[in-house]
Amino acid sequence: MSKLHNKKGIVLGIASLCAALLAPMAIAQDDVFAEYRAMMGDENPAIFTIEEGQDLWETPMGPNNVSLEQCDLGLGPGVVDGALAQLPRYFEDAKAVQDVEARLIYCMETLQGRDAIDVLVKPYSQTGDQGTELEALVAFIADSSMDAVVDVPQGHPEEQKMYKKGEEIFYYRAGPHDFSCATCHSQTDKRIRLQALPNLTTNEGAGMAFTSWPAYRISEGLLRTMGWRMQSCGRQQRLPQFQSGSDAVIALQMFMGVNAKGAVMAAPGLKR
Repeated sequence: MSKLHNKKGIVLGIASLCAALLAPMAIAQDDVFAEYRAMMGDENPAIFTIEEGQDLWETPMGPNNVSLEQCDLGLGPGVVDGALAQLPRYFEDAKAVQDVEARLIYCMETLQGRDAIDVLVKPYSQTGDQGTELEALVAFIADSSMDAVVDVPQGHPEEQKMYKKGEEIFYYRAGPHDFSCATCHSQTDKRIRLQALPNLTTNEGAGMAFTSWPAYRISEGLLRTMGWRMQSCGRQQRLPQFQSGSDAVIALQMFMGVNAKGAVMAAPGLKR
């Protein structure tokens, strides 16, 4: 049973949502969604995706007909509690630094005997979809890591290199608009229209961002992962599309995660 379930029963509060969305126009849109979050409390619609992810984690699949329950997310085979708070990290068996998405795909290949291409064809859902296997698994792992303290490791040389690579990508300007990640995320108390922009160079800003993904997007009715968020940011910069589990995505998460050290995981979050 998910940690969201443990706090309260499932009540989606549709009437409350309608009331919030029909609030007077004088109320800023951010305030409407803040009111919505307050009324929802612990009742995040992500609970359904979490349940699906747990089922996928425990169900034998692939040519080897085994579950993912022996997948090592960094804290030992099958341990999910707190795992997301310490990812990305270096894995000796893969000889690589991996984030949660890359690690799940690795386990699908090595444990279940599946072809990663089948998952990577569509790692993220489109608006109107029911969600993907990868999104559900990440939601389950995130829920199992709720309240864990962020401690993304830097003890291995490859982890240190990945942080440096993430820092370099963060400040790299490219695309037709000459944007970098830092263009939007290196100043405090900034926003684009109604969207607050956390300063990812600070512990507070990085912690706010790192601990709240994956998140249920109210406007889309879907749970979105950090990998999806990175891909979306790249699209907004007009860069070539980031791939799930790619070095660029992992490096940026490493940069953010290390900067967020000590923050407390609160994902799956609830976003506008």
